[in-house]
Amino acid sequence: MALVYRPMMQLSGILFSLLGWILSCLTTYLPQWKNLNLELNELEIWTMGLWQACVVQEEGGMQCKDFDSFLALPPELRISRVLMVFSNGSGLLGLLLSGFGLDCLKIGERQQEQKRRLLLFGGMLFWISGITVIVPVSWVAHSTVQEFWDENIPDIVPRWDFGEALFVGWLAGFCLILGGSLLSCTSCSTDVHPSSIRYVVAEQQDQCQHSETETRP
Repeated sequence: MALVYRPMMQLSGILFSLLGWILSCLTTYLPQWKNLNLELNELEIWTMGLWQACVVQEEGGMQCKDFDSFLALPPELRISRVLMVFSNGSGLLGLLLSGFGLDCLKIGERQQEQKRRLLLFGGMLFWISGITVIVPVSWVAHSTVQEFWDENIPDIVPRWDFGEALFVGWLAGFCLILGGSLLSCTSCSTDVHPSSIRYVVAEQQDQCQHSETETRP
């Protein structure tokens, strides 16, 4: 039964990781990290992301403008941009490495130890990718809460609120960590893949046949 559960865990891990990586890339480029509703004009909703700010109008659709300067951004947005790009890169590398380490892949079937290491390293990269998604998303959420409840800001000043991208980012981090955990668990398993057993048995049969041929008069 363990030999059956191992490929299923690997497939589940790679699918969760792939979903998390896609959501992480989506979170990086979504402009809805922060939302701002103007009480004076309820037909307009301002949004802010890592790369641009947008205004959503009920009649005119969405209009966006890229940030002119990286250094002019708030510290949480500057560092979040770097961490999200790093997360996407490490997630992509984790997908490539763990993909070659899957038991269902015929490449390198006789090198099970190397495939196990690829799975473990890929799982660790997914962990790193998941953490580097959750950290900037949580940091932006924390700063948003602090600004929202800041008593020094007059009540008439509009307050930023959570955007949809924050929730997508939290889901992405959870999927990446879950997928990396599943892959790491399977890489630490001591089960032997049936294909490797088949190759070992075939080699032993060839050796027996060769020895019988040499012993014949």
